[in-house]
Amino acid sequence: MTAEATDATIPAASDCSLAETVAPEDLCVGDYVAILNEINEYPSFLWCRDPELNPPHEPIRVQWRACDGGKPFKVRAVCLPFVLLKNPNGKHKSIDIRGVQLVRLSREYAKRTWSVMRKKRKKRKKRLIS
Repeated sequence: MTAEATDATIPAASDCSLAETVAPEDLCVGDYVAILNEINEYPSFLWCRDPELNPPHEPIRVQWRACDGGKPFKVRAVCLPFVLLKNPNGKHKSIDIRGVQLVRLSREYAKRTWSVMRKKRKKRKKRLIS
């Protein structure tokens, strides 16, 4: 295989970025983040297991992949354990950081995704008004 063929099929390193997990204390206003996983807690008595393995007073934590994973949010305010996030549609939501795992997104990815999501919202609004 020639070098030209290889270069054509592999994206340049600058085109790719990696979302990195971020610790709650490292969050800053203006960061772009996404919810990677959600963590739910359930009483251990719901599981039919040995009480010695899971004492009744300790909850069982189950981690789920977020249903809107990859959707970029902009951090608007931080008061741990709470974080105020803004989505591309302009809506805000406050989350408890203890129940989610956040990843920091690259600014390029987040801005490109925001612009695409805003265009879709404007198209939907036009259809509803017409």
